[in-house]
Parts: sequence; C-alpha cells; structure tokens
Amino acid sequence: MPTSKDNFFTTHTLACGLRIICAPSPTQVVYCGIAVDAGTRDEQTLESGMAHFVEHMSFKGTQRRSARQIINCLESVGGDLNAYTGKEETVFYSSVLKQHLPKAIDLLVDITLNSTFLQEEMNKEVEVVIDEIESYNDQPSELIYDEFEEICFTRHPLGRNILGEASALRELTSEHMHAFHNRMYRPERMVLFVYGDVEPDKVIRLAEKALTGSHLSHPSYSLMPLPRTSPDPLATDEKIISRKKDTHQAHVVIGSRSFGGNDPRHLHLYLLNNMLGGPCMGSLLNLSLRERNGLVYTVESNATCYTDSGVWTTYFGCDPGDVKRCLRLVERELQKLVEAPMSEHRLNAARRQLKGQIAVSYDNYESLAIAMAKRYLHYGSTQTMQQLFNRLDELTPNQLWETAQQVFSPQNLHTLIYK
Repeated sequence: MPTSKDNFFTTHTLACGLRIICAPSPTQVVYCGIAVDAGTRDEQTLESGMAHFVEHMSFKGTQRRSARQIINCLESVGGDLNAYTGKEETVFYSSVLKQHLPKAIDLLVDITLNSTFLQEEMNKEVEVVIDEIESYNDQPSELIYDEFEEICFTRHPLGRNILGEASALRELTSEHMHAFHNRMYRPERMVLFVYGDVEPDKVIRLAEKALTGSHLSHPSYSLMPLPRTSPDPLATDEKIISRKKDTHQAHVVIGSRSFGGNDPRHLHLYLLNNMLGGPCMGSLLNLSLRERNGLVYTVESNATCYTDSGVWTTYFGCDPGDVKRCLRLVERELQKLVEAPMSEHRLNAARRQLKGQIAVSYDNYESLAIAMAKRYLHYGSTQTMQQLFNRLDELTPNQLWETAQQVFSPQNLHTLIYK
C-alpha cells in the first residue's frame, strides 16, 4: 500500500491490513506500540472481563517466547513494556533506545498475534486479576465512576466494568480466550505506532519482518467481530441515586451523557470541562468548593469521549454532612454557564490556559504516542498540536453556551452518592 506523508505524520498500510503511523521526536528514546481495536464493549455477554484478561495473558507466553523471555526482552536493554485495556481499545506499548527498536517491534508483534493462552497460566493469572478487582473495590473514589457509567449505559457494553466479575473470569477457558483473540486481534484492527527519531521506511521493514511467520491465516479469522451498536438514550429517570457505603467520606458524582469523538461538540465540552474542574487550582469548582468554602480536598471534572458517545462527570469527596451544600455550589457554577454565553474576554483566557496545558502535555512523549495511535485507530486521521489550536481558535461563546445547555442543564444531570 502507498505511504502517506504530511508535515509531521507518516502512515502506511501493509498487505495484511496492519496500519502503521510514525512521527518524529527529538530524543534518542523511541516510544512504540500496537493499539488494538478491541475493548470491553466488544465482549459478548459471557465474556465479561475478557478483553482485559487477554491483555494480561499476552505477557504469559507465545509460540516463540516464555513469560520470562517476554519480561527480559526489553528490560535487559533498559527498555520498558506495558499495556492497558479500555472500553474501546487495548494498547501494548514500550520505550527503548532507538537502536533497540527492532527488538521492541518484534516483541510487540509476537505478544499481540502469537500468544498461546495456556490453561495452566490462565489458572494462575486469573487470581492476579481478581486481586486487582478487589483492590479496585476498596477505592470508592474510583468505583463510583464505574457505577455511574453503568447507569449512563444501562444494558449496553459501554457500561460494563473493564475488569469483569470474579465468578465469570474463573469460568473462562483457553478455548474462550482463543475465540476472543481470533475474533478481535486481526491485523486490520491494529495500528503499529512509532514516535521517535527513526525513518518510517525502516519501521515498515521491521514490521514486515516481524510479521513473517505470525499466525495470520488461522481459520477462525473468518469469524468477523460483531458490529458495535450505539447506546440507547439514558434509561433511568432517577435523578439522585444514593448508596450506603462504609466510608469515612461521602463520594459524589454528578454528570450526564455527552458526545462521541466524531461530534464537534466534544471539543466544546473539552474546553468547558477544563474551566470547570480541570487540573488547575484556579478551576471554577476548586475555587468554589475548596478555596472559598473549605469543603473538599478533591474536586474534579472529566469529559470521557468514546467514538459514538461520551460521559461528562464532576466528582468530589466531602464530609457526609456537607453533601447538600457542595451540590448547591456545583449546581451554581453549572447554572452560570447555562444561563448566558461567556464573554469573548473570558473565552480567550480559557483558550490561552488550555493551549498552555496542551503544550506542556506534549512533552510527555509516551502519552503523546499513545494519543496519536488511538486517534488513528478509531478515526483514521491525524492531528498536530497546531491543528488542535486552530480548532480551539474557531470556538465561539454561543457554541459553548449551546453545549453547556445540552450537558449541564438540571434536567440532563444525574447524581450518584456513596455515603
């Protein structure tokens, strides 16, 4: 397939369907990986937790390498290998000195395409995953987000917990795992990404060499993944849901369904969210709840974006006796954004702040490489920092006002309380 180049990115598609994206960086360290278009939302009913379990088991042995050899492959040259599972993708990623890139690409292709999923290894690793689930259950400030997404996406795979359920995981066999892997880990559903001081033609040659002999012609590849279905409208009319939890603090999430990555309004919400509860201490909610009133230690907001839908949330933890007061303060800040458009001066200040944060984040090369891969995996497109800045410059107060009305209006908000 022809290679495509612009001012920053180079993309190429191999004959087997594997897409490659490369971008230059100024350091001697290369950040690379494989992003797979397979996540929690691709699991069938009896496969709860499978996507995450496959990620774990990909490190436990391939047709060519034992688990110990996988661990030592990059660690022996000072490199790093890791992975994570999301609702829509699984990403395997590494960082190595650029002279060790051939070793990294060969290993990444091997663990994503050639894992053996031996039953005896599964029997050991399932207990590790269950320990991970239990440690997560001990963190109500994290657990509450999962339940809120379950409320937002009732009876849809996007509402499913990434880690799965212990009872279901113990029932999974090597055959189940191979079936999921053969269905989802297809070359055309993968992106090999490289961010580093490396010629793209070299990356293409290394990928082709690593793929030689990989198990790409397995008969089960004829089993196509089920098409992803978009979630139905929010199923519950219950505005406030309270759960009794044995915790010192009350934990509260307020939020609503929002927009997918193909919807231009997700960029509006990105800026609004940063104003409300972004990482700066001067965010509206931090000033209101913590600085002025001393009611919370942590308050934050997040705009989670999937390909076809999303969730916007605000979280705070406080003394149980202060929940109602904190809720009123949050609602007051949201109402200000709903009632009238912000001034151009205020928009310019918010834009300037967000651009600075984005520029600083671009110095985290590993995160930048993964973000590049995810965008190309899900949308087939690329975006430089300047292109993102240009899009932010086009936003108007009226656009942000309309988006605020759609997301922050009281009739669209739901509240989940642990106390």
